Amino acid sequence: MGQNKFIAYYIREMRIVSVIYLLFFSAGLMGQESCPVIPMPKKYHEMNGSFKLSANTSILAADRDALSSGIHFLQKEMLRRRQIPLTFGAPGASSVIKLILSKKKDSKDDAYILEITKDRVTIEAGSPSGIFYGIVSLLQISSLAGQEKGAVILPACKVEDYPEYAWRGFMLDESRHFFGTEKVKQLLDWMTFYKLNRFHWHLTDEPGWRIEIKKYPLLTLVGGIGNFLEEHAPAQYYTQEQINEIVSYAAERYIEVIPEIDMPGHATAANRAYPQHSGGGTGQHPEFTFHPGKESTYQYLSNILKEVNALFPSGLIHLGGDEVSFGNQQWSTFPEVKQLMEKEHLVGLKQVEKYFIKRMSDTLASINTKTLVWDEAAGFNLPKESTIIFWWRQDKPEQLDTAIKNGYQVVICPRLPFYFDFVQDSTHHYGRRWEGNFNTIKTVYSFSLPAVSPKIARGQILGVQANLWAETLENINRARSGWAHGERRPYKRPTDKD
Repeated sequence: MGQNKFIAYYIREMRIVSVIYLLFFSAGLMGQESCPVIPMPKKYHEMNGSFKLSANTSILAADRDALSSGIHFLQKEMLRRRQIPLTFGAPGASSVIKLILSKKKDSKDDAYILEITKDRVTIEAGSPSGIFYGIVSLLQISSLAGQEKGAVILPACKVEDYPEYAWRGFMLDESRHFFGTEKVKQLLDWMTFYKLNRFHWHLTDEPGWRIEIKKYPLLTLVGGIGNFLEEHAPAQYYTQEQINEIVSYAAERYIEVIPEIDMPGHATAANRAYPQHSGGGTGQHPEFTFHPGKESTYQYLSNILKEVNALFPSGLIHLGGDEVSFGNQQWSTFPEVKQLMEKEHLVGLKQVEKYFIKRMSDTLASINTKTLVWDEAAGFNLPKESTIIFWWRQDKPEQLDTAIKNGYQVVICPRLPFYFDFVQDSTHHYGRRWEGNFNTIKTVYSFSLPAVSPKIARGQILGVQANLWAETLENINRARSGWAHGERRPYKRPTDKD
């Protein structure tokens, strides 16, 4: 592979994002020897000559208003990376970077053409996002280019590219360990570098509640206390002002932020704050669920979702909906649940769970927001036009088949091989495994949907996503640089098999 040295550098410096590269954009890598752009573009052609990019280079664009965020991003990043201050529309500039917004009938979403000649750099696309991804590729090329007398020498080439999937996602769990605004921004920067465009933010779970809700302040003041390793660690959470800051930062990089508010399970932190809405749990998972038999529970959660929705312009909220059986055993003992089952003709706790998710999905529909859920809900008869299923259980391909059969759009994120908290090879002892298996770069690289399910309907696959759960992420270095070597605290959760 011609990019071995380039890839190896990033594997050393940040293994997780290197695997993201292999996960999403490795198709076509073989056979193209020296392309400095990742993901590997659909077409790459080397040409003779080079372009001198310097402080005398000016950016030109007829559609300045539409491209303003991309222009500013290019200026900031070129100054940060190569200490070159680019101007916009400077008269008499000796060289130019021309951005052309031209809608073509056959242009695919986010497609772009980047051409570097000895006279100029041209980026052409049918959308501002396409221009932006062309800018990212230009920055990648400039990062590897040599410098001469204050000018960066860009090799002449032509790049034509568009993504295979609309959804190119990464999920970060901050309930179990909290990382904070600056670290999330760093993650967004790396997502930008690899042209990922969906940030799935897992903000609530058993250890901690990490998003401020004005109507229910105890969710963070009480529910924000603790993490996976320290039950009584001081409360950590994002204020609504910080949420706004991160959402804006992501939007500048064409990344949508999708919050996850887990229900009806994984609710322990919320139930510490407002125990009147608890549906009980087990010894291993105390106060794990919300109470499905109380009307007040639905009003409480609806108020939360409406406040969350106001903070995230994506129009997408993930409701979780997974692993409810870990702590719903007490439901059958509640008179309110018995009354609900009689009134709604529900048979068994699974139908109660289905009723709960349907109620909360209706709440999201009432505020024009789509419902995102894990694959347990593939058979819940949620509206297919407003529901997205996340297939995560690689050992249950039938759930993927059910989602496809029921007409849902699906995001592919099976824990093998797309859970990045799993160990990478046999020498790593701290991290998760599944039946002794781990996630090597090779298994990520070679993942094939048809091999998983011959019934797959490509048109219903929105895209793919990597998930980073935080049980084993004690610090940001582990989150950033991958799976640490050596013996540490062992970890096992009920869904893992050794």
